[in-house]
Amino acid sequence: MRVVAVSGLLLVLAGFLVLALVGLYRRGWPPETLSTDGGYLPGYSLPTEKPLGLFRWVTTVDHKDIGIMYIVFGVVAALWGGTDAMMIRTELLTPGATVWEPQTYNALFTTHGLTMLFFFVTPVFFGVGNYFLPLMIGADDMSFPRINAIAFWLLPPSLVMVRAGLVTEVLGKMLRIFGLQVGFLFALEPPWTGWTLYTPLSTTMVNPQVDVMLLGLHLSGLATVMGAINFIVTIVTERSEEVGWSNLDIFSWTLLTTSGIVLFAFPVLGSALLMLVLDRNFGTTFFAFQDGGAILWQHLFWFFGHPEVYILVLPAFGLVSLILPKFARRSLFGFRFIVYSTLAIGVLSFGVWAHHMFASGIDPRLRASFMAVTIAIAIPSAVKTFNWIATLWNGQIRVTAPMIFCCGGIGLFIIGGITGIFLASIPVDLVLHDTYYVVGHFHFIVMGVIAFSMFAASYYWFPILTGRMYNQTLARVQAYLAIVGVFVTFMPMMLVGQMGMPRRYATYQPDFWFTALQQLSSVGAFIIGLSAALWLLNFVQSYRLGTIVTDADVWDLKEIGQFTGEWQWFERKLEERSGRYRRNRPPDE
Repeated sequence: MRVVAVSGLLLVLAGFLVLALVGLYRRGWPPETLSTDGGYLPGYSLPTEKPLGLFRWVTTVDHKDIGIMYIVFGVVAALWGGTDAMMIRTELLTPGATVWEPQTYNALFTTHGLTMLFFFVTPVFFGVGNYFLPLMIGADDMSFPRINAIAFWLLPPSLVMVRAGLVTEVLGKMLRIFGLQVGFLFALEPPWTGWTLYTPLSTTMVNPQVDVMLLGLHLSGLATVMGAINFIVTIVTERSEEVGWSNLDIFSWTLLTTSGIVLFAFPVLGSALLMLVLDRNFGTTFFAFQDGGAILWQHLFWFFGHPEVYILVLPAFGLVSLILPKFARRSLFGFRFIVYSTLAIGVLSFGVWAHHMFASGIDPRLRASFMAVTIAIAIPSAVKTFNWIATLWNGQIRVTAPMIFCCGGIGLFIIGGITGIFLASIPVDLVLHDTYYVVGHFHFIVMGVIAFSMFAASYYWFPILTGRMYNQTLARVQAYLAIVGVFVTFMPMMLVGQMGMPRRYATYQPDFWFTALQQLSSVGAFIIGLSAALWLLNFVQSYRLGTIVTDADVWDLKEIGQFTGEWQWFERKLEERSGRYRRNRPPDE
């Protein structure tokens, strides 16, 4: 059954490839002007206008177009993964498995974790970086435009492969309506391994979707590595003469560090995934139970997994450090120390992975060393936090939506960070390991500073992205609602975790406090969902009907000397558009 399912999926992918090649051939590809090195022959002039319609987005290598596609893809993945979260919280309204079966619940938190970590956060930050980083450093484009496009187009099939169990089931039922029976589409079932894919469960589960999911994750890792190489080369080699290392913006510094972490972390994950595929299908014994392979998987996974936390959070730190001073009306306090702390996190992030394994029985001396490094890595994060607070001190605060999200994200990050220091202590971790305390701690960071920095950036750069202004009142309401929702959702998890409630179970003891706090957490999750819906409504409606921006200095950045490169580009774009309008205007107007 597994072979039939995988073969069927490969046939579907091959069909799409054939259709793509036919489409390119009909449009005259390959052109005779291509040289052997992939460039163009002398005397050939490239067209300056982009194609119209869908073909523009399929063939583009423009960093701004690719950035937009990254962001849209990430938003779609977030909505999909967020739907999983709403389904999880709906089940936990009652102590028993009354809404979803336990197996469905396990599949939900598996796909929720993988979707959010691999297909939401990193693509959105890479999209923001693709669009704005070349503008901020004075580059014409990313260093490798074609690789940039390839890196993005690997992600949609990766997401489909990871979630193929649901996709193929829906497709099979649709075909059944038309009288077509395609049996292999029902062979794939949503995986319930958990997003950490721990062995021996992941090696023994008889579900071909697990193999497809592993290959999809590996493909997404290749895409991420290609994107990271592009960022590194662009920042190092494509800066304009006016942009040196001393005045490189903080967001570029964090993206550079993030990309460096990617280069060391993702190849380890890719190797581990391939080893797991070999164990499942070809009889290898990398993770055989009798050889201690379960611990080996944890070492390999968390060697990637904890640096991945900083891959997610460092761009968020960069966005907060970039946006916060704009609305505090003063320069970032301690810029160099924030840069140094970013680099320190990049190095220390590879020395903390085993704190996820304190309860696994590893050598106590190893546990002590990892505890020390885990506590030490909190110092550079604290440096950033104190510098953000110092930036606000005596500033002329403008209470805009980006500022509300920055301040709210800092407050929630402080809660998540301090609770993480407790988990770095071995005795405390042995008590709280695999309880809801860990879920609350992690999500205070993920939903706090990471998601909030995305919201802040979306509002801050909305005029550049769309040429219009958003509804600022609705944006402030959405910001306050999101802060309340995150606190109400995850603080009860901290409490039930301290009461000993384990995570990853569809059912729990019918205790009054367990039930009340879980229901309160679910209410908070629905508030977050409402906040996300308001953001999407504001974004779409403002894109359609928002006030057209005619002055690029929408945030009055010139008077504080922070009218940076991307806003200067936007000003030139508005001037060019205004000049074309004046030239094309009829004389009698």
